[in-house]
Amino acid sequence: MGRLLLKVALLLLLPLIAGAQGIGDYRSGFKRQGNELTFLTTAGTVRIDFCSPEMLRLRSSWDGKFEADEHLMVSRYKWPAVALTTADRGAYFLLSTSSLSVRIYKKAFRMEVYDRSGNLLSSEKKGPYKKAASVGLTKNLSPDEHFFGFGERMDFLDRRSKKVTLNVGRGKGLPHAIGAYNILEANYSPVPFFMSTKGYGIFLHNSFATDWDMGASQKDAYSFTAVDGPLDYYFIYGPTFRHILDRYTSLTGKSPMLPQFALGLHAGTYSGGTWGYEAQTSTQYVLELAKKYRAMGIPVDLLWLDSTWRLFGERGGKGATSFEWRETFKDPKSMFDSIYALGYKMVGLHIRPRFDNAKQLNLLDQARAKGYTYPEDGKPGEFVNFFDSNAVDWWWKNGVMRVAGIGAKFLKTDEGSAFGALANESEKVGPTGREAARLHNVFPLAYAKAPFEAFQKFNNMRGLNQTREGYAGIQRYPYIFAGDWPSEWQYFAPVIKAGLNIGISGVGSWAHCMGGFEHPADPELYIRWVQFGMFSPIAMVFGMDHSGYKEPWNYGEAALRNFKKYDVLRYRMMPYLYTGMQQQYQTGYPMMRALVLDHQEDENVYEIGDQYMLGDHLMVAPVTTKGAITRSVYLPKGTWFNYWTGEKYTGSHYVHVVAPLDTIPLFVKGGAIIPMQPEMLYTGEKPLDLLTLDIFPFGASSWELYEDDGLSMNYQKGHSCITRLSALESEKGLKIGIARPKGNFSPALRSYVAKIHWTLSNLPAKVEENGSVLQALKSREELEKSAGWFYDAEAALLWFRTKGNSTQDLSIQIN
Repeated sequence: MGRLLLKVALLLLLPLIAGAQGIGDYRSGFKRQGNELTFLTTAGTVRIDFCSPEMLRLRSSWDGKFEADEHLMVSRYKWPAVALTTADRGAYFLLSTSSLSVRIYKKAFRMEVYDRSGNLLSSEKKGPYKKAASVGLTKNLSPDEHFFGFGERMDFLDRRSKKVTLNVGRGKGLPHAIGAYNILEANYSPVPFFMSTKGYGIFLHNSFATDWDMGASQKDAYSFTAVDGPLDYYFIYGPTFRHILDRYTSLTGKSPMLPQFALGLHAGTYSGGTWGYEAQTSTQYVLELAKKYRAMGIPVDLLWLDSTWRLFGERGGKGATSFEWRETFKDPKSMFDSIYALGYKMVGLHIRPRFDNAKQLNLLDQARAKGYTYPEDGKPGEFVNFFDSNAVDWWWKNGVMRVAGIGAKFLKTDEGSAFGALANESEKVGPTGREAARLHNVFPLAYAKAPFEAFQKFNNMRGLNQTREGYAGIQRYPYIFAGDWPSEWQYFAPVIKAGLNIGISGVGSWAHCMGGFEHPADPELYIRWVQFGMFSPIAMVFGMDHSGYKEPWNYGEAALRNFKKYDVLRYRMMPYLYTGMQQQYQTGYPMMRALVLDHQEDENVYEIGDQYMLGDHLMVAPVTTKGAITRSVYLPKGTWFNYWTGEKYTGSHYVHVVAPLDTIPLFVKGGAIIPMQPEMLYTGEKPLDLLTLDIFPFGASSWELYEDDGLSMNYQKGHSCITRLSALESEKGLKIGIARPKGNFSPALRSYVAKIHWTLSNLPAKVEENGSVLQALKSREELEKSAGWFYDAEAALLWFRTKGNSTQDLSIQIN
């Protein structure tokens, strides 16, 4: 029986290994130089580099040559010395660190990785192999192992028993129902990285298209192959997903802190006329739109003009950028000036990566003459050569500065997938050949990097760029948006899943078009999608449905009320969201977190793609079914509260909750302390002289509020402060602690209001602040005028306002 099973396993492997050349057996020449180990084999050379006690890099070469360092996918190659011991154990070399024990088997060169307790993490069924230009590896698959990551995927969270191809693109073919809008094929931002529930991650450092078979063909094996390029991958030990993401993003780069106002609303517009209606565009439309948001009391900070601001050129049409304003834009500079006078922080413009000639400007001809376009078929092409710093400088000075010089402050770098592939608005495929295929996936990174860095310097503040496509490392040039998904119910839940998967893959600054992008939306869908959008890392409203454009007043009174309600709430939560962004910058842990990130041991969460944590405390559960006014929600282990009602739940089971059309189900972790700022129409409209703490007491809890100047690069030098907030339930009652901000940044002087969801059995009778009794007030409104406290028995809410301010440590005892 055993022999029969072995023969079956070998037959299953035959299609995979036929014609493949392994790296051979260890031959000689084991050498160590610092963190780098070299092994000569009968078919080539293998190098293993230890980046840390928990992370190693393995490279296999069949000709003894290794590729030079690149800096688009990986941002760090130099690592401190690792305390590493090596030993020759006969059949294998043993490499040991404080975290890992690695066995390198000499026969049929392969690797096994154990943790320091001797638990097997990863082993190879077939070591490195090469077949023609492709390279690959096959690893053993544990019966209880599950996989997460792979970038902005809309189809599944758990990839066990699935196949996936990673290659930047929106999807090909017509009609759209089975082509560009196929959620199984969509690949706007793939990332060749995954995390295993066994406690490790793998990053394949290769820019060519890759194929991953995560147990679909063999129940006990998974494999990954690249169509060309090196077999170069990093093994990253956690064991928690939180630690794996931290280490992966220490390698590929952390998401930078965006300006604080980037957490406000981003609104896009076709300036009055999308494609086919270009004659209806105008500067006046844009200015009136900006004024209307303000007049209707809808908070917004950023605005951008999509494609139709510019003339479509002679060669590339809609798929290229001329940098020449359409004739209907009479005075763009005055338009920018007027919008900034309304308190908007940034106004940007949509571009595409090809140069083009228009009526007055011939930038394509000039760039070609100077060699600043990427060659196509041996001739000057149309794409700006974003891999050439001289070409980027020329593009900035002669193209972008024509708009930056009069007020544009960022770009939307669209259509990065068109390099070496069919573009959306063109029949062209751009450069072709092996080198184009190698650069296809990293072109979106170079394309986004150029304006991000240039505008950061020009604006003298933190950078920002909006882009649709990406690959490993795109988190350094945020933000990503999910792409052009139609305004139909069938795409709503998959877009949520896309946000969870991209976060699992190390890209935290992510957005989507609220209500969908193409076609007018069902008003109910618009309402539900907006609720999700306002609880996303970046909140963005934009559509090409002429003439509605997803502007909230075009979808009825209920939609407008809903939009304003959740937009106002988002702005109030800005201190909480900003702390989440700082955590993302420090650790690589995304603001929007699939439940599996914190509960990788709980199989119940492995395929939950429509619930997520936003920051440390809030769990969001959008309603994605038309007509539904209830939904089932899974609560992981712990204690949870319904954000709207204060109802308390014990986790590790499902609950069914009521969710009327104006309500998105929200749950809060027990012990949560959520800081809230006053209502504002735009970031910085009012001084932050009063901070409201929304507290859900449970046991002992604490949380640290992060603050800095919100704009400069000084956060990288530690110019920031932390305010520690705490809550403690006991027999004596409830104690709230509000520490003085600590750090080398001084926030505005402020006092505090607390909103406490009272769950203790005894009703509050006395509130003391630093030993002094606070006055009991008759209504919550009195708190707006003076310090004191008030208990709302009907809502079970205790409110207090402090006498002291942020210059003191405050201790509030409630009995």
